[in-house]
Amino acid sequence: MNQSGFWWILIASAVYGVIHSVTASLQCKQIAAKIFGEPGRRYYRLAYVIFSLITTPLYAALVLLLPDTRLYIIPQPWIIITGFIQLLALVGMMLSFRGTGAIAFLGLDSLFTKNAAPVKNTLNTGGFYKYSRHPIYFFSLVFLWLFPLMSWNILALAIGVTVYTLIGSLIEERKLVGEFGQAYIDYRKVTPWIIPIKLK
Repeated sequence: MNQSGFWWILIASAVYGVIHSVTASLQCKQIAAKIFGEPGRRYYRLAYVIFSLITTPLYAALVLLLPDTRLYIIPQPWIIITGFIQLLALVGMMLSFRGTGAIAFLGLDSLFTKNAAPVKNTLNTGGFYKYSRHPIYFFSLVFLWLFPLMSWNILALAIGVTVYTLIGSLIEERKLVGEFGQAYIDYRKVTPWIIPIKLK
């Protein structure tokens, strides 16, 4: 561990998580709207996505840039099985992403619609959302933890991403309750959090 960037990546994960959580908050969006007016509200989601596309690769690049020590490589035939599960996870991610309305999710709707008024979203409870409130997160974590090569740096990244995902999903749920009210509270009562297994 001492011959790797493990602790630096964990620190970077914390910084990355705080910055992205703050910029994703409703309060930050309201501040942008107050400063920049209608463009601040209209294009905030798109600006956040662009910001994420720039900062996320820089954060992930630490795995390659910092010194590292390998922990293990998944051997044959298990790597075939885990690789197949990763493929299924990718398909699940894409299908779940499509269910969110990809254009709106990426903020691209602000470029293609003339209507400046906020569009009221609908609560998606179909598809994989019947089994998990956050299927994109579930499939992402499955893909991440089944990576065929594990090193101290990759482990630090996996831990950081997992913690950020768990905390971020809780913050996101507060926003969803504020947006959908009782409908989301009822949905939350009958649908598992991330792992599609009911504990009660």
